[in-house]
Amino acid sequence: MSGKEVILTVAGLQKLEEELELLKTQRRKEVAGRLKQAIEFGDISENSEYEDAKNEQAFIEGRIIMLEDMLRNAKVIDDNDDSDVVTLGSTVLLRDMENSVEETYMIVGSAEADPMSNKISNESPVGKAVLGQSKGGAVEVMTPGGALSYQIVDIS
Repeated sequence: MSGKEVILTVAGLQKLEEELELLKTQRRKEVAGRLKQAIEFGDISENSEYEDAKNEQAFIEGRIIMLEDMLRNAKVIDDNDDSDVVTLGSTVLLRDMENSVEETYMIVGSAEADPMSNKISNESPVGKAVLGQSKGGAVEVMTPGGALSYQIVDIS
């Protein structure tokens, strides 16, 4: 991921910074304690607690490296008041043209995407389709299941 720009909202940046701090200050210490305790059990060549702790330590250190790289390459998007056009950070109310179901999404960078929280990536099919579009406009999104049509009801 090194060198790739990571687009984040202010909240997304804060969330990554908090996760990094937690990993560095708490999780490292917890795993070090587990390793010390596992070593005290004796022969580490057949010690499953030791292996588990070493694997967790490797995961934590890898995640720390990844988060530091993401933060180093972060581009924070401003909350702009211009709600005429969909941009990164916009919250968009879309109406499915086929069944009139409305859904609200926030358009975020891929590092911050969380579809379960209605935060979709600017690189996703829907995210790509709505970026740069105006309120009242219609977009067609190609998905593996076929084409979907949405109307942009509101932008905030």
